[in-house]
Amino acid sequence: MKEGAQLTQAETGHRYEVFHTDCPARNVVDHVTSRWGIWVLISLRSNDLRFHELRDSIQGISEKMLAQTLRALVQDGLVWREVEPTTPPQVTYGLSGFGQDVREPLTDLFDRITQRLPPRSPG
Repeated sequence: MKEGAQLTQAETGHRYEVFHTDCPARNVVDHVTSRWGIWVLISLRSNDLRFHELRDSIQGISEKMLAQTLRALVQDGLVWREVEPTTPPQVTYGLSGFGQDVREPLTDLFDRITQRLPPRSPG
């Protein structure tokens, strides 16, 4: 069972007022650029992952913060969540089409930053 809703623009062609505090697009940007949101999206860029795989791939994130971040990204429609009815349940996460669209510039930004950093010194 997959969960996730996608933020869509009104059919009237009305643009979101992103500088207003009650704009839904602003909430999505806040979730994407949160301390952990960007790392979740980058971790999911190549593969669908289970909760523990995501936790292990993002050093420093607690289970609580990962769960909160995933909940927000699923609600925003960037990430889908699939629960397998096993004991215990196995939960897999992946990027929705919307998440793939957002991931592209994030990956580009990430790559540009890491390419411009000075080489790491040994030690």
